[in-house]
Amino acid sequence: MAESSDIHHDAQPVGGASYFAKLSRWVRRVLRHSIFRVLSPVIGQTLSVVEPNGRETPGKGSIRASYRRDDAITVLSANLWHDWPRHRHLLQRLKAFARLVEEQKVDILLLQEVARTPDVRTDQWLAERLNMAYVYSRANGHHKGIGFEEGLAVFSRFPLKTPRLRHLEPSFRPFVRRLVLGAEVETPRVQLPVFSVHLSLLPSHNAAQVQLLQKWVNSVAGKRSALIGGDFNVNEHAAQIADMRQTWLDVYRHIHPKKDGTTHELRLFSRGRARRRRLDYIFFSPGDHRWRVLEARHLDAPDGPHSDHRAVLARIALD
Repeated sequence: MAESSDIHHDAQPVGGASYFAKLSRWVRRVLRHSIFRVLSPVIGQTLSVVEPNGRETPGKGSIRASYRRDDAITVLSANLWHDWPRHRHLLQRLKAFARLVEEQKVDILLLQEVARTPDVRTDQWLAERLNMAYVYSRANGHHKGIGFEEGLAVFSRFPLKTPRLRHLEPSFRPFVRRLVLGAEVETPRVQLPVFSVHLSLLPSHNAAQVQLLQKWVNSVAGKRSALIGGDFNVNEHAAQIADMRQTWLDVYRHIHPKKDGTTHELRLFSRGRARRRRLDYIFFSPGDHRWRVLEARHLDAPDGPHSDHRAVLARIALD
């Protein structure tokens, strides 16, 4: 139901695409020698993985008018947990997640770790099940090259336009990419820029990526309101989260100043103590319009678990 097309790239890392093109030409020359032909399959797979992002997938869906009850907009951000290389219960978890989206009558989805495997293309499966427009970008892996990839996606019950992609690494890193995927959502009242983001686990990289993220989102949105959601991979007590709160509204903390905000638990051993952290957020940049945050929650799917992360839901409305 979707064909690949170009997404606009803002500030492509210096040397990324050009480095890959030069490397590909050099490898093809080397492989012409018979002694290296046995390595062709492995080298081909490696090149596919380091291929720069460029051909992305926009999907077309219709809008379920029955969801339009008032001027409120419901947004859900979720890391869907690709669980590479096992992909345990992926389809079952997707069905649980889809039911969560339907029950909450979600208008906009900001998704991370959207997997494509030999059995399931998550972006297309969700678009068909939820009947939503969407745009998807590969982040890591390569579906055709190695049979697996994962990336970011934005889904909407409203029309989508102007998809944008920004690499957030401070330098060119061919095997692990951190990105932000943006699009314009044509709501009944305003055109709303929205962004799905997935940041690094490494503290120094994470802090640098937050700075790039803020600068880029603010430049794209201008004076307009904007929604930014995703897996930030850093707890809320970190300095970079405090910096974002200087200009962006943390919608969950706006509604729940003191409530436990854990969205991810990690146990190194089955009976070990869980490391509980808040890694997933929705931030709101108010812009020139006056908005109200009606609700903010952390959710698990009713038929869950849908992921190793809890989803973040926000309902906002124009005053």
